[in-house]
Order: sequence, then structure tokens, then C-alpha cells
Amino acid sequence: QVQAVESGGGLVQAGGSLRLFCAASGRTFSSYFMGWFRQAPGKEREFVAAITWSGGNTHYADSVKGRFTISRDNAKNTEYLRINSLKPEDTAVYYCAASQTGLPPYDYWGQGAQVTVSS
Repeated sequence: QVQAVESGGGLVQAGGSLRLFCAASGRTFSSYFMGWFRQAPGKEREFVAAITWSGGNTHYADSVKGRFTISRDNAKNTEYLRINSLKPEDTAVYYCAASQTGLPPYDYWGQGAQVTVSS
């Protein structure tokens, strides 16, 4: 059981940075793979990044490699997504998600946080 709430979204100029937070209420947070997805207007939801139980292994979509950094703090039940060098095409609603297996479908989802990148 994981209940996730995202925060940290907002309006940022291209080239800027921000950090998204995902606060999870489940006491078994550390047992889950955690991930970030995003959905742009009129587009399908896409995978962004994922992190293993301990945070020792990460995986990123090709479109965000080198710019996005996923991390987690199990003691604080929090997942993070650091976004650098923002591009207008990064504009989307970003969702925090938890998976028991690391494979789709993900079991729990946050409500989403809007990230808007201006040029």
C-alpha cells in the first residue's frame, strides 16, 4: 500500500532546473520500485525514470538521460526527480508511481504535478 503525492512542479524557463517531490504514506515504501511518468497534452503517458528498492540502480528514458536524476530517501518515504536543462518538450504532468515488481502495470499512482517549460 502506497499513497503518493507529488509536489514541486511549476513554470520554468528553458534551460532552468527544478526538483519534483513524491511523498508516499505507505510504510512499505522501501519494498517498491519507484518511478516517474509524464503525460503531455494530447500525448500518451510515457515512462521517464525508475529506481530500485535501495536506490542503487536507476533507469531513464533516452529523452531525459543526462538531464534527469531520480533518487529516493526511504527513511523519509520520499522519491525525487531532479530535472536540469529543461526543454519546452518537457512540459507535461509528471506522475509518481510505485511498482511491486518493477514491471508494468504500476500499482499506485500520485495525482500528478504540472511542469511547464517556457522558451
